[in-house]
Amino acid sequence: MTRPLMNVALKVALLLATATPTLAAPVKVDLPQPPTPAGNAPASVLDTPIAPQAGTAQAVHPGAAVEGEWWKAFGSPALDGLVAQALAANNDIQVAQATLKQASELTRVARGGLFPQIDAGYQASRQRVGNVLSSPLPTQTPSLFTLHTAQVNLTYTLDLFGETRSRIRSAQAATRAQQARLAGVKTMVAGNTALAVIQNAALEAQADAARSAVTSNRDILNLLRQRQALGAVGAADVAAQEAALAAAEGALPPLDRALSANRSALQVLLGVAPGFPLPALPSLDALALPADLPLSLPSDLVATRPDVVAAAATMEGAAADVKTAIAARLPSITLGANAGGAALDFASMFASGNPFWALIGSIGAPLFHGGSLRHQQHAAEDALEAAKANYRATALQSFADVSNALTALQTDGAALDAADRGDRSASTSLGFATRQLQLGAVGTLSVLNASATQAAARQQLITARAARLTDTVGLFMALGGGQIPPVKVASQP
Repeated sequence: MTRPLMNVALKVALLLATATPTLAAPVKVDLPQPPTPAGNAPASVLDTPIAPQAGTAQAVHPGAAVEGEWWKAFGSPALDGLVAQALAANNDIQVAQATLKQASELTRVARGGLFPQIDAGYQASRQRVGNVLSSPLPTQTPSLFTLHTAQVNLTYTLDLFGETRSRIRSAQAATRAQQARLAGVKTMVAGNTALAVIQNAALEAQADAARSAVTSNRDILNLLRQRQALGAVGAADVAAQEAALAAAEGALPPLDRALSANRSALQVLLGVAPGFPLPALPSLDALALPADLPLSLPSDLVATRPDVVAAAATMEGAAADVKTAIAARLPSITLGANAGGAALDFASMFASGNPFWALIGSIGAPLFHGGSLRHQQHAAEDALEAAKANYRATALQSFADVSNALTALQTDGAALDAADRGDRSASTSLGFATRQLQLGAVGTLSVLNASATQAAARQQLITARAARLTDTVGLFMALGGGQIPPVKVASQP
C-alpha cells in the first residue's frame, strides 16, 4: 500500500503544480493624451517642412516609427563606429544586462513554488543507552549501537487562492520592467555618444573660429603699430587693440578645457579610461542633418518608449503584489509525505520491517497577527496607487519631451537663418573696416567693434548649426530610440 499511495500523492501534486496560472487583467489607468502629436509645438511642424535658407530642410512624418540604428541617419561612419563601440563596451549597459539576468532567475525562483518540494536525507548516529533508561529485562538490544536513517520528504502547498501565481506575475513584471530599462540604457548610451560627438565637433569649430579671431586681431595690431610708427595713430589705439587681442586669446583656454572634459565623458561612454586614444572624431561639416524625421503617435509612444514601458510593468507587478497580500490572509492547505528506513546496520535500512512512511495533510488560516497582514495589504494597495501615478507622470513627461524636441527643431531653423545672416554681414563689415583702417578712413574703435561683432557672429553660427544636430538627437531619444539591435561582444578568455 505504501508505494501506490505515494505514487498517487506525487501524481496529484505534479498535476496541480503544472496547471497553467491564469494571467491577471491589465491595470486600467486614465491617461490624458495630447490632442495632436505636436503637443505645444506649432501645428505646422506636422505638415510643413522646417526649411531654413541656410541649412537642410527637415520634414516630420507623424506615425513613422524610429529606426533601431537611428544614428546612421547622420551619415557619418565615424559616428556609427563610436556608437557601436559604446553599445558593446559601456558599463551601464553591462550592469543593466546583469540585472535583467538576475530578474529572470528570480522569476524562475518564484515559479518553483508551483511544484512540490522533495528533499532526501541520511543520518547516522552513535548512541549509548544509560542503565537508567535500559530495560531491566534480559534483551538482545545492545546499550551501545549505531543507528542509520535515510528518508525522502515531499511537501506541497496548494495554491488555492493564487498567492504563488501572483508572486510569479510580480516577478515576471519585474523582468519586463528591467528589459525596458535595458532598452532605455541603450538609448541613453547611443544618444549621449552622439551628443558627445556633436559637442566635440562644435567645440573644435569654435576653437578654430577663436584662433582665426586671434590671427585677425594680431594682423590688425601689426597694422596699427605700422601706422603708429608713421604717426598716424597714437598709443591709445595700439593699447586698445592689444586689449582686444588679449581678449581673443583668452577665449581659447575655456574651449580647450571643455574639449578635454567632453572627450573624457566620451571615453567613459566607450568603456575606456581618460587618456586612451580616441578614434578619429567627425567634424561639424562631416555630420549630415537627417532630412526625414519620425514622429510616433501618442498611443504608440506609451507602448514603445522604454521608461513608460518600465513604469507600466512596475504597475502590473504592484497589482500582483496586492493579490499576494490578499491571499496571505486566506487559508492554506499543505500536503506532505515521507518514506525511508532505519536500522542498526546500514545494509538493513530497507530490510523487512525497517521501512517507514507517512502521509500528512494540514490546513491553516491566520487568525490574529496583530493587524500586520491587513496593513500589509493596505501597503500593497498604496504601492499600486503610487505606481499608477508614476506611470501617468512618466507618460505625460514623454509627451512633453516630444513636444519640446519639436519646438526646438522649429525654432532652430529661424535661429540658424539669423545666425547665418549675422555671420555674413559681420564678416563683410570687418573686411570693410580693416581696409578703411589701412587707408586711414576710420578709427580704431570702428575696427574693434567690427572685429568683436564678427567673432560673436561666428560663434553664434556654430552654435546654431550644432543645435539643429543636438535637437535632432533629442527627438530620437524623446521617441524612445527605437528597438536597438543587440551588439555581439567577443567572449572573454
